[in-house]
Amino acid sequence: MVKNANTEKSTRDFIIVHLIFISLCLAVLLIPIPIAIGIKLFILVASYNLLILLVGLFRKYNEWIKLWVFVFLISLFQIWPDWFLSAQLNILVFPDDGLFKIGTVSGYMAGLWVIPLFLICFIGLKLQEKYSPCKTLIAVGLISLAIFGFSEQSMWMLQSWYPQNVTLIFDHLAVYIIIPEIILGLSTFYYFQKTKNKQYLMLIIAAFGVMLLYLGSASFFYFLFEKIIFI
Repeated sequence: MVKNANTEKSTRDFIIVHLIFISLCLAVLLIPIPIAIGIKLFILVASYNLLILLVGLFRKYNEWIKLWVFVFLISLFQIWPDWFLSAQLNILVFPDDGLFKIGTVSGYMAGLWVIPLFLICFIGLKLQEKYSPCKTLIAVGLISLAIFGFSEQSMWMLQSWYPQNVTLIFDHLAVYIIIPEIILGLSTFYYFQKTKNKQYLMLIIAAFGVMLLYLGSASFFYFLFEKIIFI
């Protein structure tokens, strides 16, 4: 009974936090404030990270904190794939948005990946309480496809990143990145389950491994689709 009550409380707080964040997004993005879009996105990304961390600490949700640490580490490491795709392969563009850049990557990207990955993993952890591991992984894969697909289709409207020199579907979704982003969601969820009860050093190692898996799969599927299938 206590475990069920804690689960319901955690789920309720999760929903409240995201309703607050959605409201903040609407306020920052829709109200005509004379601030560069890069700074606006940085404010939103920082706000999301702080909301998750502070609620986790205040409510003593240890799993929230561990999950946030894990996906934040992955988000930091994701600078490398984004940098590689934009600077070396020239298939991803981060336009000038008024914010500092890390290499060719907008600074807010260091924390942006936390948002989809925390959502994917939190929902996955709740699903596994009711469903088999196989069904949970299928659901996590579909959720990853939905969240990342929506992001790829919408972020260009905010003058954020956009693909170039690759095959697109629905005008803005790069074909090569679909499978790597599903792999990213699945691997983040899988390795968090395997390391959440271990020392933080293991979280760092696992997070770096997830980034390498994404970088490798993005490179492979870019080569497969753009240099072999769609030539």
